[in-house]
Amino acid sequence: MRSTDADEDAMHWLDEPSFEHVLANDEQAFSGWDFSYLTQKGRMQECPVRWNYTSMVERLMRRSQAMLDMGTGGGEFLASMQPLPVHTCATEGYPPNVAVARSRLEPLGVQVLPFDDEERLPFADAQFDLVVNRHESFSARELWRILKPGGIFLTQQVGGDNDKEMNEAMRVPPFDYAAWSCEAARAQLEEAGFTVLKQDEERTFTRFYDLGAIVFYLKAIPWQIPEFSIEAYREPLEQLHERMSRTGYFDATCHRFYIVARKEAPLQAT
Repeated sequence: MRSTDADEDAMHWLDEPSFEHVLANDEQAFSGWDFSYLTQKGRMQECPVRWNYTSMVERLMRRSQAMLDMGTGGGEFLASMQPLPVHTCATEGYPPNVAVARSRLEPLGVQVLPFDDEERLPFADAQFDLVVNRHESFSARELWRILKPGGIFLTQQVGGDNDKEMNEAMRVPPFDYAAWSCEAARAQLEEAGFTVLKQDEERTFTRFYDLGAIVFYLKAIPWQIPEFSIEAYREPLEQLHERMSRTGYFDATCHRFYIVARKEAPLQAT
């Protein structure tokens, strides 16, 4: 059957866009900590893990009167968890996100505080009965200080193998914290005096469907490839675009783990 001009025109629109065209629409600034710009259109898909961090936070919140959310980003997650405990605070270490989080969380009664040193958090001793932490660094000894006896720390962490293929594709050394794992975090917590109640770790993958999504993503996580820019990495980016034009996607390791730990109450004198 002979193809028509309409058929050929339709095929033209299905052709892979050029390297420059792919990048043209992804130069907007990243705000808060919300990847919906990529996920809503299916440009990035993160495979699920065995646990549900949100459900774990919801269960623990029911018994909490004073909660801290470490690394709240733009406050998107915490704002979705209403009703919140009576006394709820949040910290954010990435300066551009602080104003975003405050505008979202302060109307809900949440105090948002910036910090630049995980070893010195701006809180009193034994101030919280629950500290939650999604993808934020922490000091086990400082957590011990700010938690009440019997208080709970729940964290979901990004492991050291995460996105390692990104570094390989850009021809740069592995992520600085490549050794970060569930066992490494557990050892730190137990050394500080915590009892680990539950833990799990999984390596799945995140799939990216176009180079623009990868560029947007790497700009949002500047610690993965420091000083990343299109200009500095043009040659490996062009090669990655050619590869994705052939395969249709790029997979990167998604390394996650969680830990639930308790600050044990001191023994009562008899």
